[in-house]
Amino acid sequence: QVQLVESGGGLVQAGGSLRLACRASGIIFAFHAMGWYRQAPGEQRELVARITPGGNTNYADSVKGRFTISRDNAKNTVYLQMNTLKPEDTAVYYCAAAAGNATPHSWGQGTQVTVSS
Repeated sequence: QVQLVESGGGLVQAGGSLRLACRASGIIFAFHAMGWYRQAPGEQRELVARITPGGNTNYADSVKGRFTISRDNAKNTVYLQMNTLKPEDTAVYYCAAAAGNATPHSWGQGTQVTVSS
């Protein structure tokens, strides 16, 4: 079955950096678009960044210039480099896999990111 396992969350001070990783199994990783989403308490889950099989990327306006999504198809892993973190980035971050432009069909368990002011 499909498994997406996130790692790299934690507590960081404002202005700091974290790198999230999500390793996938059970899918042909190179054929899937991968996304990072986040959900803060009391808020809806939102798309943070997405990368297509060909490497095209798009970002939420709130993270443009600070976050970078990348993928390593040889390792079946997608990354999210987060720099200049702000307290409003605090959320549970989820990895998701999608076939083509479809909505995600699989989700990771989430990893907590907490940014202190």
